[in-house]
Amino acid sequence: MTQSTDENVIWLTKEAHDQLQAELEHLRGPARTELAARIGAARDEGDLRENGGYHAAKEDQGKAEARIRQLADMLRRAQVGETPDDDGIVDAGTKVSVRFDGGDDVETFLLGAREMLDFDDSVTLDVYSPQSPLGSAILGRKQGETARYEAPNGRVVEVHIVDVVPFTG
Repeated sequence: MTQSTDENVIWLTKEAHDQLQAELEHLRGPARTELAARIGAARDEGDLRENGGYHAAKEDQGKAEARIRQLADMLRRAQVGETPDDDGIVDAGTKVSVRFDGGDDVETFLLGAREMLDFDDSVTLDVYSPQSPLGSAILGRKQGETARYEAPNGRVVEVHIVDVVPFTG
């Protein structure tokens, strides 16, 4: 898959996109209805200044509306793609293991969007955007290759690509 370098694009698998879409539909439909009912029931209890249930429901409503805006924005900017091939080439949606110059430790991360991890709490990978300095330096490179990029502090960093596999969740 060819990755867009537009900084506003969020790359998602079809599965992650569908899950975010389902969450958005739930929040816009049943969740809004349930929150409105909670607010209405709490309002009927009387004095709103001392009504903890009313204030809690209003706070939950604010959080839900913020999540709706966030999801709508992500889905508007999403570039949906299939899980990349298992060909050893770094692409959005791959789990990449690298060794930084001067070190022996291997760091493994997802090249993609953090939203791809939101659905599985057992996955504890760091996430780098394909548009990040590291992401753009290794994008399209193969396992075994070395890449260089300029870190935010201005230092040039060399990284060796140890392993590349499709991210499967």
